[in-house]
Amino acid sequence: MSSEYERPERDDDDAMACGYTSYDSDDDVEYAEKESADNEVPATGRGAEGVERRVWEALYRVEDPEMPISIVDLGLIYGVDVDDGTATVDMTLTYTGCPARDMLLNEVKQSVAAVDGVETAEITLVWSPGWTVEMVTEQGKESLREFGLSV
Repeated sequence: MSSEYERPERDDDDAMACGYTSYDSDDDVEYAEKESADNEVPATGRGAEGVERRVWEALYRVEDPEMPISIVDLGLIYGVDVDDGTATVDMTLTYTGCPARDMLLNEVKQSVAAVDGVETAEITLVWSPGWTVEMVTEQGKESLREFGLSV
């Protein structure tokens, strides 16, 4: 692996696009939107410790619903902050009209809320800078190539 975080293990080498169709309920997904990220993007959680590290570990286990790649390695996470049990995740989507928007936000919120030490998970969608393929990490590019995509 090229970073300090573990990714989900592949037990299905024949995974295909849109192979993930089972998601928990996406009722009452709450998130805020803001125009631009405050820090350098994308963020990868390098050097995070304690609860924040566990939040990053949870985010690395969330995969894009259309490709077997972590949303962190896809470059969708712009920042994580944990303060007094409230975890705030700034993230983007590959485009504003993403049909998996609510599904993905719900999965991120549930994954972060399940982290030991997190009482509340807040998700903020960030649109600037806009996502580009250059934001994919080296590990992500390797995963996409293994999936059969050219990056």
